[in-house]
Amino acid sequence: MTRTYSIRTFGCQMNVHDSERLAGQLEDAGYVPSADADGADLIVLNTCAVRENADNKLYGHLGHLRPNKTERPGMQIAVGGCLAQKDRGEIVKRAPWVDVVFGTHNIGSLPVLLERARHNAEAQVEILESLETFPSTLPARRESAYSGWVSVSVGCNNTCTFCIVPSLRGKERDRRPGEVLAEVEALVAEGVLEVTLLGQNVNSYGVEFGDRFAFGKLLRACGGVEGLERVRFTSPHPAAFTDDVIDAMAETPSVCHQLHMPLQSGSDRVLKAMRRSYRSSRFLSILDTVRSAMPDAAITTDIIVGFPGETDEDFEATLDVVRQARFSSAFTFQYSRRPGTPAADLPDQLPKAVVQERYDRLVELQNDIAWQENKKLVGREVELLVAAGEGRKDAETRRMSGRARDGRLVHFTPTGPGIGAVRPGDIVETTITYGAPHHLVADGDLLSHRRTRAGDNVEAGLRPKTNGVSLGLPSFGSPAPSLSQTGGCAG
Repeated sequence: MTRTYSIRTFGCQMNVHDSERLAGQLEDAGYVPSADADGADLIVLNTCAVRENADNKLYGHLGHLRPNKTERPGMQIAVGGCLAQKDRGEIVKRAPWVDVVFGTHNIGSLPVLLERARHNAEAQVEILESLETFPSTLPARRESAYSGWVSVSVGCNNTCTFCIVPSLRGKERDRRPGEVLAEVEALVAEGVLEVTLLGQNVNSYGVEFGDRFAFGKLLRACGGVEGLERVRFTSPHPAAFTDDVIDAMAETPSVCHQLHMPLQSGSDRVLKAMRRSYRSSRFLSILDTVRSAMPDAAITTDIIVGFPGETDEDFEATLDVVRQARFSSAFTFQYSRRPGTPAADLPDQLPKAVVQERYDRLVELQNDIAWQENKKLVGREVELLVAAGEGRKDAETRRMSGRARDGRLVHFTPTGPGIGAVRPGDIVETTITYGAPHHLVADGDLLSHRRTRAGDNVEAGLRPKTNGVSLGLPSFGSPAPSLSQTGGCAG
């Protein structure tokens, strides 16, 4: 009997991409996606451990699923990801109705563990301390027909005191350039127009095989893939950011002028306590160099408010850097104390009320800056990759949404003389008519509309399926033809 599956993903882009790999394996094992998330024969929770409430979120979901499990004993529940790597056997102690627990280093084990749990009629917990199979060797059922994640590395060699990721994802492991390019070509062969290169510290790519300029070379090599229209990457580390990467961004037409550069704090004293190996002047100098090479670049960031011992002066330093940086948007976080991280044991943990007040002030400042910057774009013509599900009010406003090349979200009116039916995955050009803090609006007629194969696939309900790419040599030559084909779309 065919079994159905549903995957629920929490956390970062790495987890989202891991879920694509999990879906690919399950489909190879004979599972099919479930139209009813709660009614699936298998529910996989792919967890995150970064935020303080991650545990509560997981056990809340597991509690919600318990009645389903009681009513349908044949149903299986699996828990993977960073929280599974951290909590291990504790999960089945607190939620004994869970069938499988697997970690970040063995996502390729899920089908076998599920079968073993059925055969043995008992929970299977398998957590490895190091990577068993590089995720790129696993098949992936992609979520999007027009945009795809491509991992260039896994793990992290940094020791930021607030971060639990290195202990859960391990040391950095780099894929060889030929493997990355093979996966990019495989996605393009399926109609994908945009790829995002993914790594915990994406610009330190190449450290494992001894090429400190490897990431800039990789960007240029991606630019040579015929049919690939947009290349993005996330997230770089300021300490490893080099001018050759900026040159590659500026000189490679398909590389988007968008940069996500995590600041974390504008205080040099706090950056030192965080073990962030750069200072605010270095951070701002990178932004100056980027904007000198690409004046239209949109720069986004991450900022943590309320790190232990952060003083009023430290926080004011952060506000000052934000004023100078002119970020197009920022992901702002209140410091979350995570057991197992060095910062969790630091003195001077700040009261919640102090952190909240600072957080509110930062958000207000950043929103005002983003609004000012977006207003400057009114009247500008932009090219959009039409997206699905990004505009929550699109149905009532009769708009659609898309991403500009700089990553900004634009809500647009899909009308104009000679304009046909616009689909997610198509390319349109329009003119910005209004700027809000978190998005842009283009309410005039479209200037152009290009139908794409990605749009055809969205319309047909097809999503790419890519096979795993095996290990290769560290070169930037053309991938072997056998690695660049995937055998066509499947439903």
